[in-house]
Amino acid sequence: MSAAPEVSVVIPTLARPDLVTRAVRSALAQTVTDIEVIVVVDGPDPATRDALAGFGDSRLRVVQLGQKGGAPNARNVGAREARAPWTALLDDDDEWLPEKLAVQLRHAEAATVPMPIVASRLINKTPRAEFVMPRRLPSDGEPVCEYLTVRRGLFHGDGFIQTSTIMAPTALLRRVPFTVGLRRQQELDWTLRALDHDDVALVIAPEPLVLWHQDEDRPRISLNSPWEAQLEWVRTMRPLLTPKAYAAIVMSIISSMAAPTRDVRVFRMLLGDARRHGRPSAIDYLTFFQIWLIPPQLRHTLRDRVLGRRRPAPAPMPDPRATALPLPPVPTTTPGNDVHA
Repeated sequence: MSAAPEVSVVIPTLARPDLVTRAVRSALAQTVTDIEVIVVVDGPDPATRDALAGFGDSRLRVVQLGQKGGAPNARNVGAREARAPWTALLDDDDEWLPEKLAVQLRHAEAATVPMPIVASRLINKTPRAEFVMPRRLPSDGEPVCEYLTVRRGLFHGDGFIQTSTIMAPTALLRRVPFTVGLRRQQELDWTLRALDHDDVALVIAPEPLVLWHQDEDRPRISLNSPWEAQLEWVRTMRPLLTPKAYAAIVMSIISSMAAPTRDVRVFRMLLGDARRHGRPSAIDYLTFFQIWLIPPQLRHTLRDRVLGRRRPAPAPMPDPRATALPLPPVPTTTPGNDVHA
């Protein structure tokens, strides 16, 4: 591979050889063949190196890190190693459909900004159901931070972005690296910080192009993340969030992590924080109380049963320019007791 490939694929992994080989297979099977696949092994892991050695494909490159630094650090390493103008991210437990990169490159070519972040819908696969997320595309004039966080119903996923759906200019991933040490909401954190640059916009392909495997019998960092650290994170993100978005994150994402404490003081503190710095809506209040009152497993089962019955009609293929979303001006957040959602 002397000439630069068209797309670099970055896959961070550690100690999951069966999963990462599945992810690599889906990347190498893309209809866009002029690619390189960079697997960043996040620490000593002979089993993964042995599994990857069996591919025998010159497009596959393995970068071995000397010690564990976490997925955000591994993605940053991969972006620095990338030789293509575009870098697509793939988590080791997800898969791509064969047309994923081809569709995204078409949207990238049609984008009206120099640095488009091209995402897509995905198929959320759980043991109980399969459904497409996000369930809708952004509305005209809708702030991106609200599209990605504010619910229109009791279940998340109206607006949504997930790491394995993201393709972005390699230069942008180097300019705005992932936040090392952040254990949850890594893609939301990166997307909002990247969109704070004037030459960046979000483009969403309406087709589901990724298989997102959820609730499999394996450890998930995202299920063990301390809520205190995530609360500190969202507080630092306030300049990039509208009051509606801030309230939605605190009353949904942070609360879902804190609710297992069953601590009334935490309940009151989060509710007060969302009201003081945000504008909760009626949906936010309903979400907040059901998170604290209904056990997580029961909530997940109800969600999957309700959403799994929905068979959304295939989305029409709009002009790719129609889904380009420059970040609108974010109102300055001031302390207060406004109540919204």
